[in-house]
Amino acid sequence: MPKFPTYDGTRIAYHLRGDGPPLICLPGGPMGASAYLGDLGGLTAHRRLVLPDPRGAGDSEVPDDPASFRCDRQVADVEALRVHLGLDRLDLLAHSASGNLALLYAARHPDRVRSLTLVAPGVRAVGIEVTEDDWRAAVALRAGEPWYEEGRAALERLWAKEASWGEVLDAIRPFAYGRWDAAAQRHEALTRAVRDQALAGAYYADGAFDPAVTVAALAGLAAPVLVIAGEYDGGPAPTRAAELAALFPDAELVVQRGAGHSPWVDDPEAFVRTVAAFLDPEARTVVVDGVRLA
Repeated sequence: MPKFPTYDGTRIAYHLRGDGPPLICLPGGPMGASAYLGDLGGLTAHRRLVLPDPRGAGDSEVPDDPASFRCDRQVADVEALRVHLGLDRLDLLAHSASGNLALLYAARHPDRVRSLTLVAPGVRAVGIEVTEDDWRAAVALRAGEPWYEEGRAALERLWAKEASWGEVLDAIRPFAYGRWDAAAQRHEALTRAVRDQALAGAYYADGAFDPAVTVAALAGLAAPVLVIAGEYDGGPAPTRAAELAALFPDAELVVQRGAGHSPWVDDPEAFVRTVAAFLDPEARTVVVDGVRLA
């Protein structure tokens, strides 16, 4: 498993999967190791996935300075990876909380981004607010599920500040997936195992984001952008994902039907078709009567 030194000497580990042109894949969490991304539903058939573990997570070293866990400080780690790989420009994919990191990287290094794929991305970096109403609307879509009543009651306790995340987590886990089947349960357990909750607060520490500056910079990004939202996801809901896509001069929003926060788990084939077509320079996207054709 290779490692490279970043700007402060911390050695960052990354994992390689598949063949083809490299696709840098930033894991979410925040501060989760990359193992939970797996092969992204089989995307390895099209691209060589480069899966870095964030500093202090997975196989990467723990930095001397705890303040370096902050999201904006990790932009330099992504740039160091680009230099280490000898790439002039990056095809960059980010999931969940790392969407913020990818947005900051694209704002700071727009000439180094060939393409940007944002999967159920975090949107704090651009000042988009995910509201309680977003989550309530997403939760209501699952009313027919056998676990719905218990999960909704747990969320009500959380929203009323009568319980902590830790106290309700088991009941609300199914809301993150389009289907709460064996595959989703295995993936959720792996995601939980590779995430360091203690580091999540450091990632979002005060000063990490300046939305006005970031939005202004992204308005000039020449690279194409793909934003993928799950139909059942509340963070971000498809409406918020649309707000994000609207910030770029060349962006496409895809709402994956029947998917939650990890769409490659809910429907691997649909996810891979969408991303592979976007990344294929020979493919062109056409939308006819609201239907996306590649």
